[in-house]
Amino acid sequence: MLKAVIFDFDGVLVDSEKLHLAAFNKVLSRLKIEISTQEYYEEFLGLSDRELLETVNNRGKNLALTDRQFKQLLQAKAEAFKQLASTQVPVIEGVPEFIKMLSANKIPLAICSGALLDEIELLLKGANLRNYFDCIVSAEQVKKGKPDPEGFSLALKLLNDKTHQEIKPQDCIVIEDSHWGLEAAKNAGMHTIAITNSYPADQLKPADRIVANLSELTLDYLQTLCH
Repeated sequence: MLKAVIFDFDGVLVDSEKLHLAAFNKVLSRLKIEISTQEYYEEFLGLSDRELLETVNNRGKNLALTDRQFKQLLQAKAEAFKQLASTQVPVIEGVPEFIKMLSANKIPLAICSGALLDEIELLLKGANLRNYFDCIVSAEQVKKGKPDPEGFSLALKLLNDKTHQEIKPQDCIVIEDSHWGLEAAKNAGMHTIAITNSYPADQLKPADRIVANLSELTLDYLQTLCH
């Protein structure tokens, strides 16, 4: 039985990846580094800010960033993102209607994302969607990012605590836009739906279903997926 839906954030609810890329390139420019759009989507999508910066630091550019420099860059990126996000909230088409449909049918909702909590809260409030979500798992709350299942397992625990239900992994549907996220959800024992906002369908084959827009999904189908 369907008892919960857990969403990834960037690329599923909001199209904020372009804001993240712009913010990263703004702070990395001081190191004379630029991440191309193709490089970002092929190599970095789904990583937390820390994981992305660690990858850049370790990929042979001889940066050898100190702990202090590392923290300063992370803080600067967060500030740059907030400035960009304060002027635009790129909610993906079909998202508000889908969320409201689930909420009207009393399906608990959660977010599991590699983004920072402040950034998620900022965009959700700007889109008037914050109140629909029972819990949010962000980058700060996990030790291992996707494809590790830690984040989804934590989201399920928080949902159970909040709703006082006994929701099992097989009662959950995860909606993701990356193969890392799909793998993490599968590792957590949950059903998966992929949306082709960030990757083509042939890179999302582990999903139980692949859609181009959330409007393609009905409550009846979601219930059937969990039977």
